[in-house]
Amino acid sequence: MNFLGPVDWFFVILYLAIIAGVSIWSIRKSKESASDYFLANRNLGWFVIGASILASNVGSEHIVGLAGSAARSGTVLGHYELHSYLVLILGWVFVPFYMRSMVYTMPEFLERRFNAKARRLLSIIQLLSYVITKASVTIFAGALVFNQFLGVDFWTGAIILVVVTGVYTVFGGLHAVMYTEAIQAIVLLAGSAVLLFFGLREVGGWDSLIAALPKEKLNMFPSLSDPEYPWLGILFASPIVGLWYWCTDQHIVQRCLAAKNEQEARRGTIFAAYLKLLPFFIFLIPGLIAYVLHSQGKLVLDDTNAAFPAMVKQIMPVGLRGLLAGGLLAALMSSLASVYNACSTLYTMDIYQKQHPDASEKQLVKVGRIATGIVVLLGMAWIPMMGRISSGLYDYLQSVQSYLAPPIAAVFLLGVFFKRLNAKGAYAAMVIGFIAGILKLTLQMLKDKLPDGGILYQFATINFLYFCIYLFLFSIAVMVTVSLLTPAPAESSIRGLTFATTVAEDKASSRASWNKWDVILSLIVVAIIITIFTYFSPLGVAGS
Repeated sequence: MNFLGPVDWFFVILYLAIIAGVSIWSIRKSKESASDYFLANRNLGWFVIGASILASNVGSEHIVGLAGSAARSGTVLGHYELHSYLVLILGWVFVPFYMRSMVYTMPEFLERRFNAKARRLLSIIQLLSYVITKASVTIFAGALVFNQFLGVDFWTGAIILVVVTGVYTVFGGLHAVMYTEAIQAIVLLAGSAVLLFFGLREVGGWDSLIAALPKEKLNMFPSLSDPEYPWLGILFASPIVGLWYWCTDQHIVQRCLAAKNEQEARRGTIFAAYLKLLPFFIFLIPGLIAYVLHSQGKLVLDDTNAAFPAMVKQIMPVGLRGLLAGGLLAALMSSLASVYNACSTLYTMDIYQKQHPDASEKQLVKVGRIATGIVVLLGMAWIPMMGRISSGLYDYLQSVQSYLAPPIAAVFLLGVFFKRLNAKGAYAAMVIGFIAGILKLTLQMLKDKLPDGGILYQFATINFLYFCIYLFLFSIAVMVTVSLLTPAPAESSIRGLTFATTVAEDKASSRASWNKWDVILSLIVVAIIITIFTYFSPLGVAGS
């Protein structure tokens, strides 16, 4: 612990005190109603929504995984960090339907659009995905960070923060989660930006960094022969995963559902889109810096996953390391809090309330708190299993999501654009797609035990990016085929839930919720993304 001085500890303690204060304030302000506990009484503004969306997305797996992936594989996984355009799609395309339907959860929206079976299935899939991706990866990454950066025992640090985060999530609900996340996002971005500044200074500036890196590490579009990230695969698979994550996943969309109105929700997503541009620079670029410093003998880097904390320990001056320590705490706590609250909302509103339709508001809040507590315990119980995750933490996260996301993304996308799509088609695609994805994940884990050259081995070793694309197209084919072979849904049952069935009054109300500046600000985000893609391509520094 000798690399943390008194000033560093002051920052850490100050941060924890602020989070505790905001949590207590939120808990006292919260009401014993389901709307307040799960959706902060639907009364939040764009700034809190945007900051909370980013804090929900950026966890310790970003600090550990993204910087580590950059040190190992270069900029290619930056595709997943330039999903700001998908955050805009959430605000411009999906938010109007979600806000009009007044739902608590994404499975509830599927029930409105299709039927109760689709809702139940999505609830199960989302809860499972939180266990094997969000909760597990976040806890593992957090434990690694605490062990290597704060010097706290691997298990002790993770368990303490899992419990602390669980306490304010249990008692404060989404209100406490979102206000603490707004603070955590600021701390995390500020601390990481400081590290980027010192890292660039250490390596000699931006031009020196680019000159010292091999061209393949600067190329976001590897050749088609690349075994891991062929450009065609990542160009199309990344948006499919992103569509599922940013536009249909409970722990992200829940922030928009808590908005005062459609305008605040959309502007929250526009703000979040700008914030989402930052991780590419403040998490991925430090990984490239760590690679260069290590190659020059200026940085000890035994494990690429430790690129970010290694830089903090070795190049940050005493007095500023505490800012990064606060950022690391923020990342772990914010992402865990999002998972806890989303899981409790899914279980309470989609499973418990369906079984107990007469449950009171207080009873639903009580069940939500119990469900959050159970998720806390499951998170702690899952910690010993994290040693089985592959060395590439961020790669693991994206590959697993590539097996779960396609059917859900297809159902939501076609659900709002194609009114002929019916419940039987959607359910068939989700069931078959989910089975195919879990089969791929299972066989990939067992591939060393499969006979070489066999059908199962070939299936298990399909590139995860190409598999994502195949599964998405297959899910669409199943949906459309089954829907066209079965009766069309009654138009009255889906009124307002698709573009074709939205009434003129709702269209006019939605149009009144945005102005030219919302459009201009959104187009600027798209222009920035195109510029970054061009710069890190064979047309830019990777080909010069």
